Amino acid sequence: MAEIVVFHHAQGLTPGVTAFADELRQAGHIAHTPDLFDGRTFDTIEEGMSFVRELGFGEVMERGERAVAGLPVELVYAGFSLGVVAAQKLAQTRPGARGALLFYSCIPVSEFGQAWPKGVPVQVHGMDADPIFVGEGDIDAARALVEEAEDGELFLYPGDQHYFADSSLPSFDAKATALLLQRVLKFLTSL
Repeated sequence: MAEIVVFHHAQGLTPGVTAFADELRQAGHIAHTPDLFDGRTFDTIEEGMSFVRELGFGEVMERGERAVAGLPVELVYAGFSLGVVAAQKLAQTRPGARGALLFYSCIPVSEFGQAWPKGVPVQVHGMDADPIFVGEGDIDAARALVEEAEDGELFLYPGDQHYFADSSLPSFDAKATALLLQRVLKFLTSL
């Protein structure tokens, strides 16, 4: 059993993100889903990112840090797109991390001022034609991260959707999500 913190994407803590965490719980894991937007959700990525710009990326990361302050340090950090910022930073800088699951996004390791920690496995998942993941360079950061990590894997799925594992959004891809979930559960079991 693993204890996981699942950080939501720019549209907020949607029912699809909660449903994903519920899948982890049904498999016997403890999953926390902090709401970094205080209950706000958005209909589009653009609306959510506008809200994030108002808050500031620094504030989003601080909210992520506050969300885990009372939790054990032996956590797996998972993030969906925007949530990768908090998840990757915490996995990389908070001692005790057991692993990282990064969905649709990846930040260059250098952004957080230190190398990827030894012994912390990571999986990165994205679609091979996602205009954000591929088009904005996240895939390059993901390749560099999995090369640097002792135990790193990059999984690419056919398609061009960004939020493909959020069952509450039109971008949902059931087939890709089933494979992603299978790989995530195998990862968690191996810890």
